[in-house]
Amino acid sequence: MIANGQAHARAHQHCRQLPGLPRRVVPRYDLLGGEHGPLRTLTRGVTYGALFGIGYGLVLGPIFGLATGVAHGLTLAWEFSRRSKDKPKNRIWQESLWSAIRGLGFAVGAAQLYGWLFGGAFGVLSTVGQIIAYRIGIRPTLDFLTSARPRLTKRQAWSSVNRTVGYAVAGFISGAIAHEQTRTLEFGIKAGLAIGVVSATVITFVPFIEWTADHVPARRLGVFGVALILIGFALQAIQYVVAFVDIPVR
Repeated sequence: MIANGQAHARAHQHCRQLPGLPRRVVPRYDLLGGEHGPLRTLTRGVTYGALFGIGYGLVLGPIFGLATGVAHGLTLAWEFSRRSKDKPKNRIWQESLWSAIRGLGFAVGAAQLYGWLFGGAFGVLSTVGQIIAYRIGIRPTLDFLTSARPRLTKRQAWSSVNRTVGYAVAGFISGAIAHEQTRTLEFGIKAGLAIGVVSATVITFVPFIEWTADHVPARRLGVFGVALILIGFALQAIQYVVAFVDIPVR
């Protein structure tokens, strides 16, 4: 009887009360994955993607913003999620993959402005530059800290200056490769300044973003997840609605 009582107590600790259901009927499954669960990673991705996408898009156009926003959202969510979990040091292939994905975003965004030759060169130079930066210690998680207040360290500020100069030079070299030096010189300057300023701004708010991602109540994350599911269903249904009402698509 005592053993059965102890077993029942342990089982009772792994259950939670849901409205209208007895506590002993509903097992406690943490669908959100706890403090560092998948929805928290998704929250990071949406936040970083929106910040970079809007920042770059305002200066370099909506397509550039969309391409780079998606690339930054995917990679930074992965990278900051690993850092928040105190995972082992990133491997070279991981940092190279993150650099390549962001480089692809830059390539697609730049290509729609000055053609694929320019975009391809800009994307490759961006990828190589990021890999080198990782090797010398310049990475998005530099001086990582979670805090309810924004913060910008000297090393983070210098890393933003490094990006400004690096992308300006990359734009100029890409223009030389594509034989578009005159037109793309302005792009290099704009891209360098935009990337540097947006990076510095986002880095300043990283402590607050990370603190928020780890402290958002599970119930709010659940609402956020349901909203994303509904949005996905709505987007999936658009093609059927268009076909049903016979809306011409150009």
